[in-house]
Amino acid sequence: MKIAVSACLLGENCKYNGGNNYSAKVADFTRGHEVIPICPEVYGGLTTHREPSEIVDGVVRHRDGSSVDEEFRAGAQIALEKVLQNGAELVILQSRSPSCGVKTIYDGTFSGRLIEGEGIFAKLCMDAGIRIMDVADLQEPGASL
Repeated sequence: MKIAVSACLLGENCKYNGGNNYSAKVADFTRGHEVIPICPEVYGGLTTHREPSEIVDGVVRHRDGSSVDEEFRAGAQIALEKVLQNGAELVILQSRSPSCGVKTIYDGTFSGRLIEGEGIFAKLCMDAGIRIMDVADLQEPGASL
């Protein structure tokens, strides 16, 4: 099976703060499968070490209010094209991200409060009928392909 995975979960230092969210559970879960790393934010031209972003009234913004919506949406489209071109059957995404959040995202106040919702890329995948999984779901017993 081909599985696309948020690159930060694979140990790539592409998070806003220059770090990653390496997940041994993702590594174990994807062992024996073809893995396609993706980072919509980098694809959209955002640099590593960037201001945190949240979705504010439908627009992705930095804490100072400046919009990075165009970059997030362009990167999400590129990531979707990579998923489709590679024939990925599943996409595993980083929780809470304004790009990749599957079930919840930050509420746009930069206070750490979560709300139900999807990130820009996660929503594109859902709309395209691509199976997505939040990395947090790998914590649950019986998580399987």
